[in-house]
Amino acid sequence: MVQSLNSKVDLVKDGTSFTGLNEYGKIMIGDNAFEFYSDRDPKKFIQIPWEEVDYIVASVMLRGKWIPRFALKTKKSGTYTFSAKDPKKVLRAIREYVDPSKMVRSLGFFEVLKNSFVSIGRKWQKK
Repeated sequence: MVQSLNSKVDLVKDGTSFTGLNEYGKIMIGDNAFEFYSDRDPKKFIQIPWEEVDYIVASVMLRGKWIPRFALKTKKSGTYTFSAKDPKKVLRAIREYVDPSKMVRSLGFFEVLKNSFVSIGRKWQKK
């Protein structure tokens, strides 16, 4: 069995990891790290210390009423995407250990479209 990095656990929720194939398991938020443990295979786990977290990106829909998934962007290892049974509680628990200014919303569908049209317009103006 894997040794947890946390000495005190604040929250444990059911969640899904979107690394490769979807993996169902438990999300554990504690005083030292964000941890994900798979339900099926004890060898599949993700442990991210709070010092390693660069920022948190949340996909917010319906004016904040629904958060389908969130991602942890690390300084060295890349981005890990998760969803949780109750994502608002998970993000509130994360906010205790990560600076709230490092928690951002992802761009929405129309914002991505707008940025692409602006980019195309700039390319046309350069010609």
